[in-house]
Amino acid sequence: MIETTTDGDVLDIRIARPERRNALTRAELDALRETVTDADEPVILLRGAGEAFCAGADLDVVADLDRESAAAFARRGQRTASAIERADAVTIAGIDGAARGGGVELALACDIRVATPDATIAETGVRLGLFGAWGGTVRLPRIVGLGEAMDLALSGRVLDADDARRIGLVSRVVDDPLDVAREVAACDPAALETLATRLRDDGPVDEREAAEAAAFADLVERNGNAIAERRG
Repeated sequence: MIETTTDGDVLDIRIARPERRNALTRAELDALRETVTDADEPVILLRGAGEAFCAGADLDVVADLDRESAAAFARRGQRTASAIERADAVTIAGIDGAARGGGVELALACDIRVATPDATIAETGVRLGLFGAWGGTVRLPRIVGLGEAMDLALSGRVLDADDARRIGLVSRVVDDPLDVAREVAACDPAALETLATRLRDDGPVDEREAAEAAAFADLVERNGNAIAERRG
């Protein structure tokens, strides 16, 4: 089940299967993707209900997959992670408790990742003869570097919040991730969307710089009067 509440300009999305450590079935993956895609708020906070962030794929689902359906399930997870990564809103993963496998991959798709002191993060699939296939092999080395990604993915070791902060997997350790979401939501919505889009862009440098200049001009045109008032 995917539950939502709003806090001002923050859409607070919770994966709510605490009895399964918020493991995801096909239905939850689809519901999460649709919720993110349909969001109107400028900031989305993704977190889990109960004592875990997300355990990744529900192993009851995985156990019944054949080769064809396994590939389809992986693609389903990839579509959900891509929807998070490409959302108009700024997306924030608030990791409290255990994040494992696909749960880590959903967090990797977010613009910002913060952890509480109780967070633990691991790619433990390798110990089961599996690995997370919701885009993690693409995003993890991009975020923490190839060496740290190899260490984390190939050992299955568990990181605490401070370890995750040290390698850049999360940017802050906080008591309440909602405080970070509120801090971001206090900024200009158009600037948030524009800046997130520019920072996500991994195209050629000259094209990115041209797009950056155009985006800056758009915001100056849009917010010129407010800028002038503040100057005065």
